[in-house]
Amino acid sequence: MDKRLLQIQNRTCHIYGTVGAEYLLLQMANEHDLAGMEREAEALRRQTARPFLLVAVPVENWNDDLSPWSASPAWGRQGFGGRAGDTLAWLEQAVLDIRRQYSVKEDGKVILGGYSLAGLFALWAATQTNALYGVAAASPSVWFPGWSEYEAAHPIQAQRVYLSLGDREEHTKNQTMAAVGGNIRALHSALTRCGTECTLEWNAGGHFKDADLRTARAFAWIMESEK
Repeated sequence: MDKRLLQIQNRTCHIYGTVGAEYLLLQMANEHDLAGMEREAEALRRQTARPFLLVAVPVENWNDDLSPWSASPAWGRQGFGGRAGDTLAWLEQAVLDIRRQYSVKEDGKVILGGYSLAGLFALWAATQTNALYGVAAASPSVWFPGWSEYEAAHPIQAQRVYLSLGDREEHTKNQTMAAVGGNIRALHSALTRCGTECTLEWNAGGHFKDADLRTARAFAWIMESEK
């Protein structure tokens, strides 16, 4: 699948898919994600016939730019700066440029997705705005301190939510990150109870296995679950 580049302010976005698409898929991405985007886009194309435009948006400082509030390090020495609000404000403006440049249909549905902390960012963004049709959260960092309490008070507003986790992710000696299994089960149950169309998929392996293919499945599920 051909890749195109779109410069929006200080970010070079990687674009895959169809001009005039029905679905606009947005993914915050680090260098590892960007390296796998072509494989992700091809996997997505094989899983759905729906016209989509996939936009990978580079993230300069992963821990700071995608975290909804400040937090101490969960591992190593780097903490979290809590700049997700700035990132979401930038993204909302960027969507206007992307729609215009690539003729996304006026009623085209916006799906925000991502892997790991980008998956958490997508879930958090859906508590801030009702403009998102779906959230494709692959192995999201729902272990993040305070997330479960925050989401309980600020419900996700998207119509469809995909959640996944590797079946080894919760089996870690890191007590903060070990909460990921219980937290994602609780989130899935809460979303289901409130009527959101939601699924929770368990993948074989740990956190770092096939991130691109897992994210493709997440986006595909959101599109293909539409009745």
